[in-house]
Amino acid sequence: MTDDKLYAIAERQAGYFSTQQARQAGFSKALLSHHVRSGRFLRLRRGVYRLAQFPETPHADLYIAWLSAGEKAVLSHESALLLYGLTDLLPAEIHLTVPRTASRRLPGVRFHTARLTPEEITHRQGLPVTALPRTITDLIRSGVAEEWVREAIHQALNRGMVSEAALEEEARRRGGRVAAPIRRALEAYYAL
Repeated sequence: MTDDKLYAIAERQAGYFSTQQARQAGFSKALLSHHVRSGRFLRLRRGVYRLAQFPETPHADLYIAWLSAGEKAVLSHESALLLYGLTDLLPAEIHLTVPRTASRRLPGVRFHTARLTPEEITHRQGLPVTALPRTITDLIRSGVAEEWVREAIHQALNRGMVSEAALEEEARRRGGRVAAPIRRALEAYYAL
């Protein structure tokens, strides 16, 4: 029963899980250590594991960073764009948005603090990620070149990943500095 609970958690996350999730599934520290020694679980970083039967994924670093930061963390900014498949660029850092109370020290991770509403969070490949309109907002606010934002918007529209209405609503709700690049991207898209 304990094994089934942990497997169900890890399966949703490409085989990855945290110490906290293992405890919630009924694994004691001793039992967790036993499975690591037996080779059934692979310890990847303090507090982060993978079931050995699952292959490593192309986004292993994202799973490890997310689980290390805690389940309230959400992949955002350039890391979200990567998960959406809307950029060829590999971010120099993993971007996570966390609540203000979260710890913010992990090598190779850039933390952003914000309160995200449930509508601003979705899941891709078992990872929590900011919804596309919020991702676009975050990119604009962080100073990413407008041409990259425009290209991401155009690709997302072409693939049916976001609607013009959702982007217009985001522009209306955010206003000013965020609205202008979104509206220019939409104008350019429909001028093509």
